[in-house]
Amino acid sequence: MLHRWIAAMTLAAMLVACTGAKEDTERGETAAAHEDEEHEGPSDRTAIPAKTAMEAGIRVAPAGRGEIADEHEVQGLLTPVEGRIAQVMARFPGPIRALGVNVGDRVRAGQPLATIESNLSLTTYTVTAPISGVVLSRNAALGAVTGEGTALFEIADLSQVWVDLHVFGADAQHIRAGVPVTVTRLSDGVTAETTLERVLPGTATASQSTVARATIENADGLWRPGSAVKARVTVDRQPVALVVPLTALQSADEQDVVYVREGSDTYRVRPVKVGRRDALRAEILAGLKPGEQVVVEQSFLVKADIEKSTVEEE
Repeated sequence: MLHRWIAAMTLAAMLVACTGAKEDTERGETAAAHEDEEHEGPSDRTAIPAKTAMEAGIRVAPAGRGEIADEHEVQGLLTPVEGRIAQVMARFPGPIRALGVNVGDRVRAGQPLATIESNLSLTTYTVTAPISGVVLSRNAALGAVTGEGTALFEIADLSQVWVDLHVFGADAQHIRAGVPVTVTRLSDGVTAETTLERVLPGTATASQSTVARATIENADGLWRPGSAVKARVTVDRQPVALVVPLTALQSADEQDVVYVREGSDTYRVRPVKVGRRDALRAEILAGLKPGEQVVVEQSFLVKADIEKSTVEEE
């Protein structure tokens, strides 16, 4: 919350500068009267000059029609795509004379991985990568004797990965192939947009969940197999008469409010009745009219300024 406090203090400083108020070291009766005059007026509004609002990042947009998404939030797990994993085997038994790669190395198809001396011909042969990808595991040690058909390396092409989403209970009845999915990494909050490809016919034995699968691009390699993710699956969208972004909503006196700009620099508190919500928007049932200019960014700064004026009046 430090950045909000700093932003609020910055806005307060801007407002003081724009009023042109001067310090009066003597603090006589004239200055006191002038201060009382400045704080007169209703406590449900504030005046912020247009230039100050722009510099503080306060932005308004007209309230209007929109859509509310029917979304289901589920948990999932990243896995390699089947068919893009290769086991690298020893063709003949014998001691390993050279190893060229380690776990985590990127390799290209045909790249030498190891040299083995065959016990049958007493000559060496080279083991190469069958596909391009990343070395996931290495079960080989220099000088160790490997048997015929022993898996030495596992390589996976991770340019794409599967996300297997675990859906529980009645939610499984609503989720179907073709619906949009937003996947979020738990490690850093980065998201990826994709589409649900299929709902697997069985259930996960351990969790008794239905598994829904999607594919995400992984060009930077940061979507790591085995990592847990969360996802938002949108199963439907409903049109509504009036919506505002969630960033416009604030709470005051234990009720939902928005801040409406009137004219060029007056911002007024407006209590509203909120209906359905999704991850981005909220339906407004009462308290707001279509076309009214609602603060949709930095609404907390307007709230802070109105509350500051109320405290000063009290």
